[in-house]
This record gives sequence, C-alpha cells and structure tokens, in this order.
Amino acid sequence: MSTTDIRNMEKTLLSDSWYTLNKFSFELKDKNGQWQHQEREAYDRGNGATILLYNTEKKTVVLTRQFRLPTYVNGNHDGMLIESCAGLLDQDNPEECIKRETHEETGFHVESVTKVFEAYMSPGSVTEMLYFFVAQYSDHMKVSDGGGLEHEQENIEVLELDFQLACSMMDSGEIKDGKTIMLLQYVKLKGLL
Repeated sequence: MSTTDIRNMEKTLLSDSWYTLNKFSFELKDKNGQWQHQEREAYDRGNGATILLYNTEKKTVVLTRQFRLPTYVNGNHDGMLIESCAGLLDQDNPEECIKRETHEETGFHVESVTKVFEAYMSPGSVTEMLYFFVAQYSDHMKVSDGGGLEHEQENIEVLELDFQLACSMMDSGEIKDGKTIMLLQYVKLKGLL
C-alpha cells in the first residue's frame, strides 16, 4: 500500500479537551483495486517514551504504581496500575524525555539509557509512537523520592521489585500494562538479569 492507495482524506475535530480526537473520512483502495469509503477516529496525545530500570547486583527492577482512570472504567477494581516509568515527549527527543521522566517519577538520575525498540501501542485508535529504553541503576543514583509532579496531579508510588517477583506478577496478571510486559520480557529474553 502506498499513499496513492488513499484519497479524499477529510479530517473533523471531535474533541480538543485533554488531547485531540479527530474523525477521518477517506477512500482506501482494497486488494482488488476497488475504492472503499471508510471512517475512523484517531486519538492524538503525542508520542512518548518508557524505561525499565534494572540492577544487576540486586537483581531488581524499578516500577511505578498509579491510578489510571481508563483501567478503572474497564474493570480494574481500584484503577491502580503497576507500570514502567513513562511520559510524553513534550518537544524533547525520546532520550531526554525518558531521563527527565525517570527523575520526576522514580527519583533516580540516569545518565546513560539504551533504546531497545519503538512501537505503536494501540494503532487501531491512537496515533502514539512509544520509544522503549532500559538502563542500569544503583542506589547512589537515587536523588529524590520521585512520585511525579504535583502540578500534573501525579501521585506515583515507586516500587523496587525483585526481577523474578516482577515476572511472576506479570504471569499472574498483577502486572497488566503492555509496555511494562514488553520491557520485562525484553530483559528476560536478553538475559540482562
């Protein structure tokens, strides 16, 4: 498929409250060369970055726990979600963003991060590209309590977990966040811990 397989694109703004929700009307050429009219909505919240901090000596990882409304309205009884540190790019490049978010959310100051991949997390409805990182940490890198920014209404609990415990929490369903599962699996597959 190329850009010549899409025509007559029209965009209608549906909401610009928190982020933007647009409705797109377009024609898409199918595999038989026929043009089909389609309508889709796309939620644009910007691109983001996420990181898993790991300690090779202690065999631990740093995760966060915070309230996530969409999980609450979709069956998560208390709305609390265990996840890897993450944030929106906010005009930064992904590496600078994740260093800033790591400091704000976890209280760790990391100088060196490794990008491992990038992925669309919900491409059927959300435009966001997420950049995934890992970084080693040690106790001396802890410079504050973390917890997020008050003016952003963040109330983040910082968790330092044994890696095997984190993996068992993933297996049991206690950890349900997609980006976190992807990063834990990456560390496991690469034998970093």
